Amino acid sequence: MEGKLYLCATPIGNLEDITFRVIRTLKEVDLIAAEDTRNSIKLLNHFEISTPMTSYHEYNKIDKGHYLVGLMQQGQQIALITDAGTPGISDPGEELVAMCHEAGIPVTSLPGPAACITALTISGLSTRRFAFEAFLPTDKKEKQAILEELKEETRTTILYEAPHRLVRTLEELVDALGNRRVTICRELTKKHETAFLTTLQDALEYYRQEDPRGECVIVMEGRSRKEMIEEKQRAWEEMSLEEHMKIYEDQGIGRKDAMKMVAKDRGISKREVYQGLLENS
Repeated sequence: MEGKLYLCATPIGNLEDITFRVIRTLKEVDLIAAEDTRNSIKLLNHFEISTPMTSYHEYNKIDKGHYLVGLMQQGQQIALITDAGTPGISDPGEELVAMCHEAGIPVTSLPGPAACITALTISGLSTRRFAFEAFLPTDKKEKQAILEELKEETRTTILYEAPHRLVRTLEELVDALGNRRVTICRELTKKHETAFLTTLQDALEYYRQEDPRGECVIVMEGRSRKEMIEEKQRAWEEMSLEEHMKIYEDQGIGRKDAMKMVAKDRGISKREVYQGLLENS
């Protein structure tokens, strides 16, 4: 029998969110690889699952990954679970999946809870286009590079953060991005679930006074395309029409085409560009 890896999504809070398919699979596989066996045993006991477990986490993902691949190559069926949510999303599961693909072992994902999608759908912000950043890097240079990229990000952005680091992260977001709309989600699917629709600055002031509890998901509005266009137009307007035309003409672009490009940059008609050049000549 061919071995296989099953990525099993587990509840992020409310145990009723587990699927029948995940329960059945966890009972049928030969082994369950869990991020924290001490945490996962509570889940298994609740659903009367007696399948053996082994640990698979950030600090043993390489050695244990090779071990698990070896078991699957011998025909064993293995389920991967994280402490909460979907394996492979902001956890070492992606490493094991990559190893399986390299070894030719089939992988399947059993859909279910994911904090990022749960938070996005209740955020009140745009869900059509979004970017998932998970936790910001701890390395200062890498974090700064990510924040620079987020300045121009037009999609709704989803971030994870621990409660004791929330204020610091909000400070960094305000400094880098200004005051955008944001929803802070906490205790998702639990009794005290909250979705706080506010702004970065107001959220910062609030959590400086109130200690956040529970894992946090920050859902942040993307930069307005309209504002970006207007900002570029204002930058062009700081130079004269002649200087603007010269930029394109120096590139060998004909005068008529240069006028079209200047008109587009400034959000005006070609006739207005022509008349402006005449008036200044």
